Amino acid sequence: MLSSLSSTISRLNLFCPKPSIPHSLSSCLKTLKPQPIIPRWSCLHSLSTHSTSRLSTSLKPQLDALVSKDDLVVLGIETSCDDTAAAVVRGNGEILSQVVSSQADLLAKYGGVAPKMAEEAHSQVIDQVVQEALDKANLTARNLSAVAVTIGPGLSLCLRVGVRKARKLAGSFNLPIISIHHMEAHCLVARLIERELEFPFMALLISGGHNLLILAHDLGHYIQLGTTIDDAIGEAYDKTAKWLGLDMSRSGGPALEELAREGDAESIKFSTPMKQHRDCNFSYAGLKTQVRLAIGSHNINAEIPISSASSQDRRSRADIAASFQRVAVLHLEERCDRAIEWARKIEPSIKHLVTCLANLKFCLLHHNLLIY
Repeated sequence: MLSSLSSTISRLNLFCPKPSIPHSLSSCLKTLKPQPIIPRWSCLHSLSTHSTSRLSTSLKPQLDALVSKDDLVVLGIETSCDDTAAAVVRGNGEILSQVVSSQADLLAKYGGVAPKMAEEAHSQVIDQVVQEALDKANLTARNLSAVAVTIGPGLSLCLRVGVRKARKLAGSFNLPIISIHHMEAHCLVARLIERELEFPFMALLISGGHNLLILAHDLGHYIQLGTTIDDAIGEAYDKTAKWLGLDMSRSGGPALEELAREGDAESIKFSTPMKQHRDCNFSYAGLKTQVRLAIGSHNINAEIPISSASSQDRRSRADIAASFQRVAVLHLEERCDRAIEWARKIEPSIKHLVTCLANLKFCLLHHNLLIY
């Protein structure tokens, strides 16, 4: 998926011809009111929706003061889905350590994320992962300035493992807790790496459960241009890979992209999602249905792994994979193209589109497009 995204989205440019907007900018702005992103799921039941919505802006003065201090040291904890992760970062952006415990075996066993199993796996390794992050940074918890933890969006069973650990650590050492919105963090991490990236900028956020197009004005000040209305692209990749009988140990995306290289991307004419909708939202439920029908018409049996498939069966699976991937990424490209026009009318000075792919490291810096 990554190379396909790189090659396709990198063609987008903030100065390319733009599609027409179906209604005036003034009417568009009525539905795009600046507001902090609010987690859909939160295991911090003590935080009301109202208090959570003010979190980013209310913390801004303190964060502005703290981030300038080189002696600020923050431990970050992430357990929103299937990997247990921790990192130690200085206020100047220096990453002192990062540790990830993968659940690849569980992904392969269950053909995707099984929330209860994922929660148990997080619980088994969370102490070890946090301690290893501290050890690699040559620090102890007493050296920390704060603990940051993901509170959403994500799987509530998994999120609460990280939150419990953060609360325990913060309580033991009298540390403040910084509640992190998963997708907001993906949006802002580009500025940690690319120091010259300034607000405003546009961000395309891609993960297993979400697709978002965001116009970032400042910390805690965003306009949501588009969002997932049913299934995200990551979900579509995983399900398609599972239906094609691929190895899920590395998740569906890498396995499907590898198979797609063998196929003909034009062999199956899948329809691009939401062609009739002149907005920036994403939908992959219909494309998933088209894939299921194509698999059925080719008599593909997912119980037979790709490694045991006949040459003809393998070619059919590869054609489906390639055709799916072409349309899945084309949908991203079309939505981004429209969102760029909207963003440039709202913020004429905007120059960058940052694409954040969850769980993937920095891969490309290309002209006016930053992909992380």
